[in-house]
Amino acid sequence: MLNTLKDPLTDSVDAGLKEEYLKAFNWMLLARTLEDKIASLWRAGKIVGGVYLGRGQEAISVAIGMMLRPGDIFGPLIRDQAGRLAFGEPLMDTFRTYLGTRTGPMRGRDGNVHRGRPKDGIYPMISHLGALISTVTGALMARRMKGETGFVGATSIGDGGTSTGAFHEALNQAAVEKVPLVVVITNNKYAYSTPNERQFACHDLVDRAIGYGVEGYSIDGTDLRECLETVGHAIDRARSGHGPQMAVATCLRQSGHGEHDDSSYIDASLFDSPVGRDCLEVAEAYILEQQWATETTVSGWKREARNQVEEALELVQKEPAVTAADEDWMPYATKRLFLS
Repeated sequence: MLNTLKDPLTDSVDAGLKEEYLKAFNWMLLARTLEDKIASLWRAGKIVGGVYLGRGQEAISVAIGMMLRPGDIFGPLIRDQAGRLAFGEPLMDTFRTYLGTRTGPMRGRDGNVHRGRPKDGIYPMISHLGALISTVTGALMARRMKGETGFVGATSIGDGGTSTGAFHEALNQAAVEKVPLVVVITNNKYAYSTPNERQFACHDLVDRAIGYGVEGYSIDGTDLRECLETVGHAIDRARSGHGPQMAVATCLRQSGHGEHDDSSYIDASLFDSPVGRDCLEVAEAYILEQQWATETTVSGWKREARNQVEEALELVQKEPAVTAADEDWMPYATKRLFLS
């Protein structure tokens, strides 16, 4: 943790922190509310396919989206709803993708989380974990070859994904090429159901940064202030020419791997430890402690988040769903066979 900030009530630097913190909290709140609704729709049979929530990981996710600038690249993972929203993904894109409407970014062709708007710098998630690192690295190299400057690319991965060959190859290439890349690893203690001790032997995943020749940071993923500060520092370092950065945030997901998973394998004692804190609850308590908002104000924010989600859902439910008869991507012969 970087201890560069002073008393938040008196220091001008912290006046900016307050505004940044409250903005981040509201993105986290909107993401949690949105995903609660998505989970509800899945349980009601309105959504086909898997649903993977970022519950408990919103602080580190929102920090990525908040600290990037327009023109940067973000390659989010399955638990990055908060970061997606903070980076500019329209709220309705989520519902449109899950409900399979023609108006969504994937035009009804993917009912899960593989959505994106590459022209806006939001890359679709790739389920082959580790692949996004090489994808973002390649995009950064392409921009550099075109003579562009001042940009950064960031992507997320879980602790389990760091065991893939794609992770090692891509991070090694990024380090050799010295691209402005930030890799954020969220260690939520389990790769699906495999605990850390059965997954890697080093003391902390951040120790791996040294081997690649990149700068590494260890973050309390339940602490929004620490996430904002450290991720912001890493992005600034990458942008100013110091090469790839690796940040490891430790927290615990507050739900199963997906809504289909009851997470009964998670050691219950972890939830009573510091790593098991709910980052949204921690952030709300900090806001009230600093007297940056009253309970009434926070309740109003929660109500506004619910209203935004319900309004977006209502609009999307009125939009046309995709049908085979309307699909325009198949060759004519294939389409005719499919519809016969």
